[in-house]
Amino acid sequence: MKRIWLILLGCIALSSCDKIESKGMYLASVPIFETMESIRAKANPVSSPTPIVQTGKIYIYQDYLFINEPGKGIHIFNNVDPSKPQAMAFLSIPGNVDLAVLDGKLYADSYTDLLTFDLQNPASPQLLIRNKDVFKMLLQMDNFNNSPDRIITGYRDSLVSYSQKDKYSPYDRKDLIYNEVNAGSGQGASMARFTIANKHLYAVDQTTLHLFNVQNASKPAYVKDIKIGPGIETIFPFKNSLFIGSNTGMVIYDITTASAPVELSRYAHIRACDPVVVNEKYAFVTLRAGVVCGGQQNLLEVIDIQDLTKPMLKNTFTLENPYGLALSDQTLYVCDGKSGLKSFDASDVSQIGNKLLETHKELMSMDVIAGPKSLIVVGQDGVHQYDYSNKAKLKALSVISVTKSN
Repeated sequence: MKRIWLILLGCIALSSCDKIESKGMYLASVPIFETMESIRAKANPVSSPTPIVQTGKIYIYQDYLFINEPGKGIHIFNNVDPSKPQAMAFLSIPGNVDLAVLDGKLYADSYTDLLTFDLQNPASPQLLIRNKDVFKMLLQMDNFNNSPDRIITGYRDSLVSYSQKDKYSPYDRKDLIYNEVNAGSGQGASMARFTIANKHLYAVDQTTLHLFNVQNASKPAYVKDIKIGPGIETIFPFKNSLFIGSNTGMVIYDITTASAPVELSRYAHIRACDPVVVNEKYAFVTLRAGVVCGGQQNLLEVIDIQDLTKPMLKNTFTLENPYGLALSDQTLYVCDGKSGLKSFDASDVSQIGNKLLETHKELMSMDVIAGPKSLIVVGQDGVHQYDYSNKAKLKALSVISVTKSN
């Protein structure tokens, strides 16, 4: 409706829609710029629980469940009883997309900054430190005001002239991109961009691995950035390795020396979105086609990683619309988008795609964590939890529902 009114108002202002065409006007999403200084000045993180409008990344730590609301912050739940999760607090963090927890300290991004919170009282986390401008790739040039180092915090629809097209073209609207764990740290899902391993925090953006020493969990110390290449999407730790998914393949790093990752190999696949989970022998990768990801195929790939320097494709299986996935013993859970949550018998990797155990078609699923108490699934309508003691027969426990905005 808003878009229609803008077009009508533009028509009235210029006498007719024909004149809009003759004057070269068009409707564009115009970026809203702010400086990081103004964003930081407005920071007031902790508030009482609020309804979830949109689900993003999920994370578990001890008996707590963290649900990111993309660009807005983090909802914290007491999940001691997965059948009755209790909302505790909402951390309002502008620009937040990812999170991780180690030794009672929560790490979260806020546009270019890394924030560290003390979770001693999870109902009222305390901000300990803000590492400024560690994710500088989000800073952009404001061509309208000729001002550098700005953040795009939103968009507004506006009628603009084609003569100004060059100023608007760099600012296409973009969506916020949404195992074994180390002692003391929590567990993220397969779509995560933050992970903790060997007392270090590893964070990826579209091109770079950012590395922080968190041996003193209260004071993350920036170590360095490692350029990986374009299209980086996800990161998954296993023992002394990192498996980094991109839209063109998977990169494997050795982190035996945690502060000095060593690239071991690169595995290439068709262009597609690419979350990864692994076990001792195999990496399981879902490839999703689409406008953002590129490519035309929706697949599950099984990759032999017994020699980390030479990953080899073992098998490929067709899926419908795959997103995240999780592995629990010999069962692989795949979020197949509009086709629902699916579970497969993974005991024989040559037959996984032919051994479907169960499908929950009603659940538009995006990502999943196989936690110690429940299987936690991010759906379009909220966060679902299941008893999966019987791996082939999920039992619904609870739903933290999304509240639709008006």
